[in-house]
Amino acid sequence: MLKLSLEAIEVVDAIARHGSFAAAAARLNKVPSTISYAVGKLEQQLGMLLFERNGPRVSLTAAGEEMLKEGRWLLGAASDLESRMRQIATGFESELRLVHDSLIPTQALIDDVRAFENLRCGTRLRIGCEALTGSWEALREERADVVIAAGEGPAGGGYQCVMVGSLEFAFCVAPTHPLTRLDRPLHRGDLLEHNAIVVSDSARTLSDRTVGLLSGQQRIAVPSMAAKIACQMAGLGHGFLPRACIQSELARGTLVELATEEPRAPEAFWLAWKTGANGQALQWWVKQLNRPLVPALLPRSGWIS
Repeated sequence: MLKLSLEAIEVVDAIARHGSFAAAAARLNKVPSTISYAVGKLEQQLGMLLFERNGPRVSLTAAGEEMLKEGRWLLGAASDLESRMRQIATGFESELRLVHDSLIPTQALIDDVRAFENLRCGTRLRIGCEALTGSWEALREERADVVIAAGEGPAGGGYQCVMVGSLEFAFCVAPTHPLTRLDRPLHRGDLLEHNAIVVSDSARTLSDRTVGLLSGQQRIAVPSMAAKIACQMAGLGHGFLPRACIQSELARGTLVELATEEPRAPEAFWLAWKTGANGQALQWWVKQLNRPLVPALLPRSGWIS
C-alpha cells in the first residue's frame, strides 16, 4: 500500500512554502498539532526525515526536496483532473477533436481556439488536418468530432452539416509554360501532353478523390496546396488553383490564368458533425464556426517563403 497520499504531499508542500508547521496549519485551516502529527507519522512510515527542525522554523531535507519535485506535479495534475471532472459532469467532453481541410491553415483558427480556451471548460482540444476526402473520412471513422471539409460528404449519412463557403478556381500555369502559347481555350488533348499538379488525398479507406484529372493524365502528386502552387509557379505542371489564394501571384504575373473548355465548378466547404452528438464543447464549436469560413480563412498570398 502506498505510504504517500495527495493530502500528505499537500501538507509537506504547505510547510515548505510557509516555513513552519504553524504557518502551514493556518494556510490549510488546521491546528498546528494536527500538522505536526501528520508529518511525524509520514516520516515514520517512510523511514526518513522530510524536515530539519530548528525551533519553530523547519526546512526540507534532501529527501523532502526530492519528494516535492514530483509531488507538486502530482498535486497540479490532481487539481486539473478534478476541474475536468466537474466540467464533464456538466456536459463538457473530456476531448474535442477538430479536423480541418488542409487548404485552411491552422493559424487561421487561432482566435477561435483562444475563445474556446477562455471558457476554461476542461475539454482538451485536439486539432488535425486532412486533404480532400480525408476530413470526411476522419468524421466517418470517429477520428474527429467536427470537421471543416471540402466537397460533398460520403454516402450513407450519419452526419449533419452546414455550408460555410465556396471557392472559385482558376486554371493556372507559369508564364513560361508551353500552354501559354496556345491562343485559344485549352481542350483535353492539350492538357494530356503536360504534367498536372495534384494534391494527394489523405483518405485511407474512402476512394481517393481526383478533381479535374483526365484519364491517362501524367501527374505530380504533392502533399498540400502550398506545394501545388509552388510547383505550378516553377513551371512543373498545370492545374486549377483557388482564386482567392493566388490574387497576388496573378497580379505579379508569376502565375498566368488560361481559359479551358471544361472549367472547374466552385468547391463547396462544409462544417459537419456526427448526428446525435450533443456535447457542450461540440455545440460551442458548431455555433462558433457556423459562419462564412471560406474564403475568409484562406491566405491570399505568401504561400512560398
